[in-house]
Amino acid sequence: MDDWLLPLLLLLLGVSGPCGQGQEPEGPSEALPDGSTGEAFPKEDGIVVLSHRNLSLALQEHPALMVEFYAPWCGHCKALAPEYSKAAALLAAESAVVTLAKVDGPAEPELTKEFGVVGYPTLKFFQNGNRTNPEEYLGPKKAEGIAEWLRRRVGPSATRLEDEEGVQALTAKWDVVAIGFFQDLQEKDVAIFLALARDALDITFGFTDQPQLFQKFGLTKDTVVLFKKFDEGRADFPVDKDTGLDLGDLSRFLITHSMHLVTEFNSQTSPKIFEARILNHLLLFVNQTLAQHRELLTDFREAAPPFRGQVLFVLVDVAADNGHVLKYFGLKAEEAPALRLINVETTKKYAPTGVAPITAASVAAFCQAVLHGEVKPYLLSQEIPPDWDQRPVKTLVGKNFEQVAFDETKSVFVKFYAPWCSHCKEMAPAWEALAEKYKDREDIIIAELDATANELEAFSVHGYPTLKFFPAGPDRKVIEYKSTRDLETFSKFLDSGGDLPEEPKEPAVSIPEIKANSTVGPKEEL
Repeated sequence: MDDWLLPLLLLLLGVSGPCGQGQEPEGPSEALPDGSTGEAFPKEDGIVVLSHRNLSLALQEHPALMVEFYAPWCGHCKALAPEYSKAAALLAAESAVVTLAKVDGPAEPELTKEFGVVGYPTLKFFQNGNRTNPEEYLGPKKAEGIAEWLRRRVGPSATRLEDEEGVQALTAKWDVVAIGFFQDLQEKDVAIFLALARDALDITFGFTDQPQLFQKFGLTKDTVVLFKKFDEGRADFPVDKDTGLDLGDLSRFLITHSMHLVTEFNSQTSPKIFEARILNHLLLFVNQTLAQHRELLTDFREAAPPFRGQVLFVLVDVAADNGHVLKYFGLKAEEAPALRLINVETTKKYAPTGVAPITAASVAAFCQAVLHGEVKPYLLSQEIPPDWDQRPVKTLVGKNFEQVAFDETKSVFVKFYAPWCSHCKEMAPAWEALAEKYKDREDIIIAELDATANELEAFSVHGYPTLKFFPAGPDRKVIEYKSTRDLETFSKFLDSGGDLPEEPKEPAVSIPEIKANSTVGPKEEL
């Protein structure tokens, strides 16, 4: 959960010679050239260039090796390239024992097959020459995030603290610090804590077993304490003596409490907003250039504490680059200030009923009403165009969909599309030709609906394009079309009344969330 949607991926490596402690790797192998040395690896912008000829040698000579599988034509790879090079430079400046490399996937089909690459870019981390089980990188796509992820694998993921000065130094340097207080560092709970620290890159970690530090911070049992330079300043997570430390519970606690009570939505914060795993998001839309709008933030923040962990409070500045968020909620900038609540699991959206000033009390009351099921969700719909039925392809919106699609006297074939979807654009000529072919048939309607601007109560659309057929009759039957998108096959489907053997599904684009992805980002399919 920026920008943000969700994605598909790539193909990767395979090949070669002796690997690790004299063991032979799985798959094809080859002899290394006599006299090969680490100096034989070419570099581009600080990144080692690998192929099937030198991957085995690289694994032998570099105990910590990150490999990016890329395609020269891939836009996402081009965007990642400068950040990847910058990460390599950061680590080199620190003399970190880690090497960043890359493989041209299309030029190395054996490698892409060996490592199961299905899209670009894909990043794999190899340690100690282990070719069989590399760790896939799913972390941030910025240089510092890549570098920090690697630091926590080749070095300690948390700092051991021996005294109060060490704690003070750590908490003074970083905004958010999680310190594990454990009476016995040999306990399994410590290993769980350190494992979590490897991937929670937005938080700095420390741990201690010193009795004087337990006393200093008022602790009598094992506890993970989150120190932060905002809101309440500290949050405690006691470890259950009987069940021990639960990785999932601790992760949720840290994500929830490391966030501000009110988080402003932007490309930097959106990944964390969607990773918080809090299903209900309350959004306040304001224009931060206006003083009267900024004054509302005090009341908004005041309403937030009782809902921590249940409702995430988010601020959206309509004066910033957030037009896509406004569109998603069916709002215009001039309608601010406005409140909207969304359940990100169901995607149901809610708006306050009536007109009331935005106060701490009204915000809290709105949240409670939604949580208690007292507010009905609203559906987006464009206005019905005056000429919606004048072209061969009829234009449907939320407000006329039911009446047209479920007309008992007609069979209706509908394309649900997104204006930006390349697959939708590719099939547009065939759809227009289909409508032209059947334009004189009064019992058949060919239509389209912009699913980014219209929502339906009957069902949700999960990818673009989605094609659904609504045969004539009283039973409201719906048939999803999953065959080839060409005029001939469309025609056979219609002429048979919606009966056609299912064939391999053509590509579709998953519906993106309104977020900037925190991981390495979207990938180009092979």
